[in-house]
Amino acid sequence: MSSTESPDARAVPVVPPTRSSQVSAGEKLRTVTLPGVTLTVRSRPPAREGLPPALYIHGLGGSSQNWSELMERLADTVDGEALDLPGFGDAPPPGDGDYSITGYARVVIRYLDASARGPVHLVGNSMGGAVATRVAAVRPDLVRTLTLVSPALPELRPQRTAVPTGLLAVPGVVSLFARMTKDWSPERRTREVLALCYGDPSRVSPEGFALAVAEYERRLELPYFWEVMARSARGIVDAYTLGGQHSLWRQAEKVLAPTLLVYGVRDQLVSIRMARRASKAFRDSRLLTLLQAGHVAMMEDPDVVARAFRELLADTATTSERSAPPRG
Repeated sequence: MSSTESPDARAVPVVPPTRSSQVSAGEKLRTVTLPGVTLTVRSRPPAREGLPPALYIHGLGGSSQNWSELMERLADTVDGEALDLPGFGDAPPPGDGDYSITGYARVVIRYLDASARGPVHLVGNSMGGAVATRVAAVRPDLVRTLTLVSPALPELRPQRTAVPTGLLAVPGVVSLFARMTKDWSPERRTREVLALCYGDPSRVSPEGFALAVAEYERRLELPYFWEVMARSARGIVDAYTLGGQHSLWRQAEKVLAPTLLVYGVRDQLVSIRMARRASKAFRDSRLLTLLQAGHVAMMEDPDVVARAFRELLADTATTSERSAPPRG
């Protein structure tokens, strides 16, 4: 799956189909055009020159905005960028219509090859965690460390609260849901999403809720919003059924990069039961379990996740120094 192309990553002004998404103070948003795909890249200037690069990948229904708080806290540690995957955030759908985990992984690889930023500290949440796992497995040269927040790795018995999200992959369900909820206000839709993704939705500030509502309103204006959700959900389900060397669990075992696993005990989409299996599958892993967090720990507990990330980098640096050949 390695990219042999030499695409030209061109920075051009963001021109979303309707309104652009929220850009926090200190952030920048740019569009990168690659063959067959257009990405939006959110970045924050690092605290100083020479910091190692990091790349953040969001989950199903998310966007690069999901990383704003963590990216701000880690600006003194890494030179961070967050992608809007094709069809999400301000990025238009992929030209080839490929919404599979493998397709998204190819996009990430294509971007890293084009930008020449690798190897990076790769960070993924949910669907983005599955994408990051595949990237780390097939292109270890592009990944320094891997951080996975509630990664969407296959579960044989998904918990009951995750079933409705999985049903989005069933043909016709999304259009049915859209018709059934056409009278829902953006505020109600936002509350439903927060109740599903957060361990404790009351931790969201009034300002944060207002921004989330505005973003949901913006997304509903996109003509492809529901199709992207359905086809991306189908891509996750299809990835769960792959066996052999293409299995996500088999690829997790191939990852060489030191890995930080972050799980929330109150996660309604990825069961905390998967934490133990993941810590065994990734050969060089450390596990952070958050009692009050749900599915998006980097938004719920950004300070704790940032501290664990710094510890990962510090441990990795120490290990590298010990394994380095003697000089002289």
